[in-house]
Amino acid sequence: MGWLKELVAPENLLALLGVVVTVGGLSYERLIPGRKRIGYRVQMDTLIDDSTSDGPLHQRLRMLENTPDLAGASLVLLRIENDGFRSVDVDDYITAPSTEHRGLTAIFPNRTVRDVAVTEPSHPDLLRHLPQRGTVTNPGLICRGNEISLPRVPLNKGDHFKLLVLLTGAGTDKQPYVAGRIREGRIRNNEHFRRPSNRVLGLIGSLVVLMILQPIGFQLLEPDPLRQGCAKGTLTVVGSTAFEPVMNDLDKAYEEDCDGAAHITVDAQGSGRGTDTLRDVGEGAKGFPAYLSFSDGREGSGDPGLKEHLTALSVFTMVVNKEVRISNLTLDDVRKIYSGEITNWKRLAGGPDLPIRLVSRDGKSGTRGVFENRVLGSTTEPARTSDNCRTPKFDNTRLVRCELDSTDEVLKTVARTPGAIGYTELKAANDRAEERKDVRLLGLGGHRPSIDTVRDETYPFWEPEYAYTYGTPSPNSLTSKFLDFLAGDTGRNLIERHGHLPCSAPENQQACRRAHRA
Repeated sequence: MGWLKELVAPENLLALLGVVVTVGGLSYERLIPGRKRIGYRVQMDTLIDDSTSDGPLHQRLRMLENTPDLAGASLVLLRIENDGFRSVDVDDYITAPSTEHRGLTAIFPNRTVRDVAVTEPSHPDLLRHLPQRGTVTNPGLICRGNEISLPRVPLNKGDHFKLLVLLTGAGTDKQPYVAGRIREGRIRNNEHFRRPSNRVLGLIGSLVVLMILQPIGFQLLEPDPLRQGCAKGTLTVVGSTAFEPVMNDLDKAYEEDCDGAAHITVDAQGSGRGTDTLRDVGEGAKGFPAYLSFSDGREGSGDPGLKEHLTALSVFTMVVNKEVRISNLTLDDVRKIYSGEITNWKRLAGGPDLPIRLVSRDGKSGTRGVFENRVLGSTTEPARTSDNCRTPKFDNTRLVRCELDSTDEVLKTVARTPGAIGYTELKAANDRAEERKDVRLLGLGGHRPSIDTVRDETYPFWEPEYAYTYGTPSPNSLTSKFLDFLAGDTGRNLIERHGHLPCSAPENQQACRRAHRA
């Protein structure tokens, strides 16, 4: 206890008081109000036309020569960012009923907003929430006088975007600012938190801490407590390859949010293999196994040891090789193709003279089960007839059908095989079509695959996504905390970013309940 006597010695009490005041002040200023925090700062505010001012300068950009109504024009670049410790969801914005779709308001005193553009978003999905032209449910950017009203934009930790604003008016003597309210947090001007006094205060506090630690040693140092929602340990995630991209992003986000306390491994094997692995590990484990399995649709064995957790509605799509210049099939067309009644694309309107090659998933695939149930009408696909997806193994068959074990392999094979058709989850297919342009997505029955067409029940190819545990995890386990994270703000945003409907989002809960009962 010698270190305690050193701590309470008169010569150290003043220093200890300084530490308490310093750390307490910094904690209150930087951490407590900012658990949810949106910051802003003006990165540029410059006059681009001083033709209204007196004196010899009288400069005017050539682009403004024929626009006298822009006299005294200036440009402002305003950065808005989530610099707090938690995500900000659309429901976190506090608004009046008459402005329920609005979030923040950017205000430019003594000036008039003439035009605005959103630039440099941290990820392209933010532009979906910040359209230049709005809709009834998302009015977009609204400019009135000296204000720009912004929609309620969900911002994960570190997300940001910038507003480039063209203004006219009486000068820049008053700084632009952003107004608004969010639950459990606040809006702040980050310029106020970059003053030298704060850095000096932090340096003084650090020096005082070192003065105290020197006589009392490092016995006072203890590991930082885990953040709320975090747990230590390891977790293995298996199952659906269609949901694998979501899991890869989510495990990185959780590990980062919890400062590396948890280690999560994603090993997607297909829905059926995933639940088999979970069952095998669970039956042989002493205690609760640190495994989580995702399945496209319900696990079919009825094993009472497997506990299901409805997570999302996954959207799937048919894909064809780029040479098959067809954009839509009826369900009847698809069924005739997979029954072997139609074996050449020329039998369909607009189709080329190419043999049809079916690129399918193996029998353990949840995606295949969804395809057979939702598209083929509860019938099974025909037997495998090809190993290379190009030629049949037997001379007496005209139907070419191969089986692969992952979403990625299906897309690669359809892309390099003339006349090929297959099925995958939507986001992976969209990414391939946009980046490489070697596959084409098909509509079904005149409806394109999308979150909206699934939500309004016009598109048929979708399925509930379930997470399975072996038994019920304890509330403080990593498995339980990770499932909570999946249902929280960050999880919902990532699920939607990958083209699925998160069931924890209020607007999707009715559709998820309906799908769960179906």
